[in-house]
Amino acid sequence: MVDAKPARLSRTVMTDLVLPGDTNHYGTIFGGRVMAHIDKVASIAAMRHARQSVVTASSDSLDFLAPVRLGQALQLEAFVTWTHHTSLEVFVKVQAEDLMTGDVRTTATSYLTFVAIGADGKPVPVPPVFPETDEERRHFESAPLRFEMRRQRKLEREGAREGREIHGSG
Repeated sequence: MVDAKPARLSRTVMTDLVLPGDTNHYGTIFGGRVMAHIDKVASIAAMRHARQSVVTASSDSLDFLAPVRLGQALQLEAFVTWTHHTSLEVFVKVQAEDLMTGDVRTTATSYLTFVAIGADGKPVPVPPVFPETDEERRHFESAPLRFEMRRQRKLEREGAREGREIHGSG
């Protein structure tokens, strides 16, 4: 068994400036651009924890809370909240900073799941994670419920797929 690691060791921060090519006709960042940043920063956090390559298995949620405008700084912070055998759950918080006023607000939050992959391309075990701060504890304690919800969604998808195959559609 691999020794557990504190969540802080996976903490990853990424900052970028929102430029005209990043924005839509409203002058706000494209949602897909934010999603790409989220996947990237979460991947880094997962690899820091696992010290293995990882693949994105799911994105449980992505809640856009406020727009990010042209000229603002976009800051993403990610850390591993929980692990299960070969998978890691990562929480990402996205904030926008008005660089002229210093005003910072949370604009999105997301949970993603990654699977650690060994050199042979197969899933490999990951070390457990343990929380140290109140924020980390909240995410850690609520993670088993999110894990179960993911498992249920997967079972429902598999059941629906089997139903389509039996009835000759899909």
